[in-house]
Amino acid sequence: MTTNFTPVSVDLYYIPVETRMPLKFGPETLTSVICARVCVTIEDDKEQKHRGWGETPLSVQWVWPSSLGYQERCDALQNFCRLLAEAWTQVGQQKHPLETGYKFIESELPRLLKQFNNQRGEQAEPMPWLAGLVCCSAFDIALHDAYGQLLNRDVYTTYNAEFMTHDLSHYLTPARDADLSFAGKYPADFFSDPPPQVMPAWHLVAGKDPLDASELTGSEPDDGYPVLLADWIKQDGLTCLKVKLRGNDPDWDYDRLVKVGNIALENGVVWLTSDFNCTVTDPQYVNDILDRLTIEHPRIVQMVLYVEQPFPYELETNKIDVHSVSARKPLFMDESAHDWKLIRLGRELGWTGVALKTCKTQTGALLSLCWAKAHGMTLMVQDLTNPMLAQITHVRLAAYAGTIMGVETNSMQFYPAASDPEAVVHPGIYRRRNGQVDLSTINGPGFGYRLEEIKRKLPSPAACFNR
Repeated sequence: MTTNFTPVSVDLYYIPVETRMPLKFGPETLTSVICARVCVTIEDDKEQKHRGWGETPLSVQWVWPSSLGYQERCDALQNFCRLLAEAWTQVGQQKHPLETGYKFIESELPRLLKQFNNQRGEQAEPMPWLAGLVCCSAFDIALHDAYGQLLNRDVYTTYNAEFMTHDLSHYLTPARDADLSFAGKYPADFFSDPPPQVMPAWHLVAGKDPLDASELTGSEPDDGYPVLLADWIKQDGLTCLKVKLRGNDPDWDYDRLVKVGNIALENGVVWLTSDFNCTVTDPQYVNDILDRLTIEHPRIVQMVLYVEQPFPYELETNKIDVHSVSARKPLFMDESAHDWKLIRLGRELGWTGVALKTCKTQTGALLSLCWAKAHGMTLMVQDLTNPMLAQITHVRLAAYAGTIMGVETNSMQFYPAASDPEAVVHPGIYRRRNGQVDLSTINGPGFGYRLEEIKRKLPSPAACFNR
């Protein structure tokens, strides 16, 4: 069953959000973020219109690490979103959003990013691919949602032979050493069935988060939410902690892991993961910390479920052999995993897992999920501190992906009030209870936002384009 549709209009909104606590990304610190919310309207063969919505935080420090000023980069991201908004109204008649998203990401997005960077001038630092991909994600997500609205069904029930005109062999190529084929396979063949309604939630221990009273500065918010790690663990019943490290200060990183590990042990936490912020260039840096933990704190190192992206973003220019790290702990690609081709390269270099993110497009996340699972790689779904609608698509991907352990979710730590209207309808995904998030309220067509029940007043559109 194929249903033709044509995108006929795109509306773009910018929603500013302030953090209650600073969030450190590598050498930079995030204190606010602009969320791009997109409405894509499509028209079917009967000239009936259907609206879909997508959203992503434009997390400047994560998508574009640079010495450039924050505002210059933020403005560039917003300007590029406007360019994309117009381009998405020009794609013509389509049959399935994954097929549309794939074509746009493979052809239009590189062209538009090159055009945008050329217009900024030779002296300007070019916007990186990851930034362009994140800008594109809100539009891609909105198209997937619109398709579900057109069919009046959950969009996850459309990633199969009944609705798609191509199987996965049209998009994916197996690794040379893999005896497998994607012929006759569709994304639904790699989904968890049924997807869980409740999942363990990972709490982020950021680089500036106070761990105990000795680290308080007096500037912490007094807003009814916890500040100290032990208080978060007790309030939310946490069992999984992700620890942000520096990646260029081994003593600080080691001490931080030990201190968090001891608090975890004292409070019934089961799992830890370490995030080295992409600043490590020598695998021995990670190996030394893991080996020292093994000798001095064996209980803590046993709690480390996996290690996340210690090495630089751009895998093709930083082809570091990481087999020695993955021999110690599962090693997950995150910032480097822009698409399945880079995951294939990562697997050759020794990476064993992939952290998926909806902010790299729903289309790309699904294709990466399928390639990684087919090759026996372990999956995780990582947060971009997703509030509001972005949280819904985020946790739904985790539910269908079959992750190694639940989902990272931390917007309730850094800007809980930002999602108040959505939390009235979906309380279980904007607050963690018993260490878990509850997806049972998500239902209906598209991504199951139940948008008509969410009382959010949007700002005036930043851009509107019609076909």
